[in-house]
Amino acid sequence: MPVRSIRSLAFEDLSIGLSELVFKTVTDQDIVGFADISGDQNPIHLCDLYASRTRFGQRIAHGIYTASLISAVIGTRLPGPGAVYLSQTLNFKAPVKIGDVVRVHVEVAELIPERQRARLTCECAVDATVVLDGEAVVRVPMRAELAHAA
Repeated sequence: MPVRSIRSLAFEDLSIGLSELVFKTVTDQDIVGFADISGDQNPIHLCDLYASRTRFGQRIAHGIYTASLISAVIGTRLPGPGAVYLSQTLNFKAPVKIGDVVRVHVEVAELIPERQRARLTCECAVDATVVLDGEAVVRVPMRAELAHAA
């Protein structure tokens, strides 16, 4: 996913409704690379002949690959470097195929100041079809923590 630039937001910079939107075209190389890294060699992801005989009719991306696009947004854009994942729920709703353009949307739904936590709604869609949704909870550093880390 080509990231426009890395943006690091402190907890004080967040507000409910703040969001980030990125797009990623899924390639064969993405799927093969993810299979190599994850060890998930399921032929539904890697074998055209096998996949053609499934209900999808063609190879599909790993669901967790699609979810990793959310992680990329959280780690590089909203809130960005310094954020620490605490939890993530995922609801897989539809397959993602080679050539699909995935729209990844992450939005601040709740802020918990006393614990420096943000609850984020997360959605991945292809055209008008939501392929994955869920929520993430992250710990977000305060400005002073970010300045100290730099």
